[in-house]
Amino acid sequence: MKKVTILILSLLLFHLVTQAKDKPNFLVILVDDMGYSDLGCYGGEIDTPNLDGLAANGLRFSQFYNTGRCWPSRASILTGYYAQQVRRDALPGIKGGGGRGVRPKWAPLVTEFLKKDGYRNYHSGKWHIDGKVLENDFHESWRVNNQGNFFSSKGNLLNDIPYQPEQEPKNYYSTTATANHAIKCLTEHSQDHTDKPFFHYLAFIAPHFPLHAPQKVIQKYKNRYLAGWDKIREQRFAKQKKIGLINTTLSKLEPEVGPPYSFPDAIQKLGPGEINRPVAWNQLSQEQKIFQATKMAIHAAMIEIVDQEIGRVLVQLKKMEAFKNTLILFASDNGASAEIMVRSGGHDPQAPLGSAKSYLCLGPGFSSAGNTPFRRHKTWVHEGGISTPLIAHWPKGIKAKGALRHSPSHVIDIVPTIMEMAGIQKPHSWKNQKVPTAPGKSLLPTFASEITIERDHLWWFHDGHRAVRQGDFKLVSAKNQSWELYDLKKDRAESKNLVQQKPELKRQLETIWNDQVEEFKALLIK
Repeated sequence: MKKVTILILSLLLFHLVTQAKDKPNFLVILVDDMGYSDLGCYGGEIDTPNLDGLAANGLRFSQFYNTGRCWPSRASILTGYYAQQVRRDALPGIKGGGGRGVRPKWAPLVTEFLKKDGYRNYHSGKWHIDGKVLENDFHESWRVNNQGNFFSSKGNLLNDIPYQPEQEPKNYYSTTATANHAIKCLTEHSQDHTDKPFFHYLAFIAPHFPLHAPQKVIQKYKNRYLAGWDKIREQRFAKQKKIGLINTTLSKLEPEVGPPYSFPDAIQKLGPGEINRPVAWNQLSQEQKIFQATKMAIHAAMIEIVDQEIGRVLVQLKKMEAFKNTLILFASDNGASAEIMVRSGGHDPQAPLGSAKSYLCLGPGFSSAGNTPFRRHKTWVHEGGISTPLIAHWPKGIKAKGALRHSPSHVIDIVPTIMEMAGIQKPHSWKNQKVPTAPGKSLLPTFASEITIERDHLWWFHDGHRAVRQGDFKLVSAKNQSWELYDLKKDRAESKNLVQQKPELKRQLETIWNDQVEEFKALLIK
């Protein structure tokens, strides 16, 4: 009876979308390297009133996943396939079929389907996908290639052409410039294209390293993190439990696990305040505590500014009377990052931390806090690396306010959701090539009710790290390590390894993971 009711609700939503005079608009907002618990509505203490407001008037997904890294997630978000299927991440044992390759002709971005259906497509921010932006059927683009300095537009592209302003604005900041472009596109859309729906891909660089933010905002958080990552994790976990977001224990810090890649020279450049292991806070010197707390303060400032700029975009949507019929999806491309390195212009130890001449990364201590309550970080495919908030807000179609959705879901589900809402049937062939069945599922049924979307499994592979989830059980291993088995229904902290207790289940899930690899390899060879 429940399945029949859910089907009816889903069909009613689909009817609403496809029969409406004006099709829904889409605003997909992506941030870079933000932890699962950083937003206020996911347990954090960072001031994010605009995103918290969207969550309070829409949905929060508690078990939404990314790929664990930036470029694979972006490929999945815009194609609806696992990155390995479209040559945008590597597979074990195969050369030339992964990494950051060129997508097959049968794997266009969702924008190509939307454009054929009359949509206007806009891009603002990070790209990290093969090909030029406008060649992928976007109408306007602000491409932030400068990922080494938030205070400079040098190297960025406007509509795929090098951006060369007559004079750099005095207070230029990448996050604000990205929102400015989004608002400009939306303003022009409301003036010149009122008869067309739009898709806007708004991809902020923040809070990816280098940790750069205006000093005024950093000062607001200067003392907030002196209590240390242990305390912040406990506070966030308590809030997550209180709001019913998770059902798990809090993962333990892993002092033996540092950054995913070793850059010992960076530690020397950054000075005695830096530390590359998430040891107990009371083991740090006072200099280390101040340095680490300041880094987290900058990370928090970057996220607060993202929230402020999203607020300005929301004002524009309301001004153009598009807010009610725009599906807004907000997510992060991977978990918070344990990386520590010095790139681009280098790090000046005499410069104010967070300024253009400094180069800081969050590191494994406060990354562990960002990913509360989970283990590990960006790059790994343990829960800390692949878990992201997902906020879904659509006043015309989502009637629940502040509700949680616990169905395990993935960034591969975004394209089928958009396609179903737009009433577009995906073709069986594209550019004279057969289109393989995509692995994602539409999230539309969850907009109507708290259900679990039926699927065979979810699968991960990145940089040697492996995982597969079927139902509530997840098989996972770090690079060159043995498989671990967890029951995520009660242990998303991945603390109780069940490999010895459930050897047959371990073998079944390993077979699924291996079969998926072989299927992807066969697809790439064609």
